[in-house]
Amino acid sequence: MSNQTSFYENVNRYFDQAAIYTNHPAALLEHVKQCNCTYRVEFPLRHDDGTIEIIYGWRVEHSHHKLPTKGGIRYAPEVNEDEVQALAALMTYKCAIVDVPFGGAKGGIKIDPKKYTLPQLERITRRYTHELIKKNFIGPAVDVPAPDYGSGEREMAWIADTYLATHPLELNALGCVTGKPVAQGGIRGRREATGRGLFYALREACNQVDDMKARNLSTGVAGKRCIVQGLGNVGSNFAQIASREGQVVITGIAEYEGGIFNGEGLDIDAVLQYRQENKSILNYPGAISFANSGEVLEQECDVLVPAALENQITEQNAARIQAKIILEGANGPVTPEAEEILLHKGVLMIPDMYANAGGVIVSYFEWLKNLSHVRFGRLSQLAEEKSEGKLLRAIEEATHFQFPEIERKQIVHGSDEYDLVVSGLEKTMIDAYLNILEIRGQKKLQNLRTAAYAISIDKVATTYEQLGIFP
Repeated sequence: MSNQTSFYENVNRYFDQAAIYTNHPAALLEHVKQCNCTYRVEFPLRHDDGTIEIIYGWRVEHSHHKLPTKGGIRYAPEVNEDEVQALAALMTYKCAIVDVPFGGAKGGIKIDPKKYTLPQLERITRRYTHELIKKNFIGPAVDVPAPDYGSGEREMAWIADTYLATHPLELNALGCVTGKPVAQGGIRGRREATGRGLFYALREACNQVDDMKARNLSTGVAGKRCIVQGLGNVGSNFAQIASREGQVVITGIAEYEGGIFNGEGLDIDAVLQYRQENKSILNYPGAISFANSGEVLEQECDVLVPAALENQITEQNAARIQAKIILEGANGPVTPEAEEILLHKGVLMIPDMYANAGGVIVSYFEWLKNLSHVRFGRLSQLAEEKSEGKLLRAIEEATHFQFPEIERKQIVHGSDEYDLVVSGLEKTMIDAYLNILEIRGQKKLQNLRTAAYAISIDKVATTYEQLGIFP
């Protein structure tokens, strides 16, 4: 890590830089900054050959200013307590910036999921869940996990099933975890939520005339040349949505095996298909291949989207970054030292705590669905369609114009669950960005990250003050 500072120290450094722009007692600010509780677990896993491996895991609850706490569970060999604490803190600030009523939390299991069989992964996940249950670190009113790097819908289904088995009489038990398959209480739109939220964040940033003019960029997202690091759930969905709905040109992709670049643009769907067939993006036809994926990040582009892991852009490579906008899809992909270099170059930094909040926003919608026990749109969709149909018929009678059948279906279509989720996500991302811009202007701040932290710190601290803990 840059200058030997840890991920958690970097998050707290950003906190300190923003806290001076708030008006709260020092003791309260220190309380907001620190993690409330950290739970470390160890349990054995027996392999088929009879050997025993000790599995290490963590669950950190950063802030209890609102309950339940919320945050994903990461499966990765690099997972450690410092990283989980940093991610938990970011979740607190992320939820606050987008007005999702959760405290921040995070979990991690120190494994490489690719090296374990499916039955082993299930045993690890269920045992980890049991450990959380024993210490009351999971529950729809207590702490609600979600997917993160290395985990997904399958693992969340195992967690939900384990919790249900131990709480058979709990009415809202399905709300103990989000990111579940739709058939197990999940919500439509959750899988691509973080990538879609990233697109909305970029679109709002590119709609700001002054910010674009300062970087010699045209207003609007269409035509922006973009390099994406990471083709996981976040990066792949962002690239597909941005190219399809925003006419963004994806020129480069970086993955752990290397990277590819084509200044004229890449067909993201074709690249994903190629990687699925060849287990690598290298040697993709019509693109330059790089054995060192870091070199792709340094190619000329308008937008760089680091959507892999933390500390990918450091003071060692920041000066070589040519992007004019950095959209943080991962948590902590840019170190504070690198950010200083980039800001000095005039790069617009769209911070992680806002940019990748789409996942927790739609997780909130899933949690609400689980507590209400009804699918969004079920009560209103048909009523909307009937109402729109009557209005359309009245227009046709008055104008003597008959709408084509395809157009008619589009006009009278009532909002289903997916429509409502996408609408809610878009509205939340727009409102949050405008709030960040407002505070940046009011406080005359240099960058969006400081403004976002200042907003989050103020919201969390104010909640504690209203609770009477810090009068």
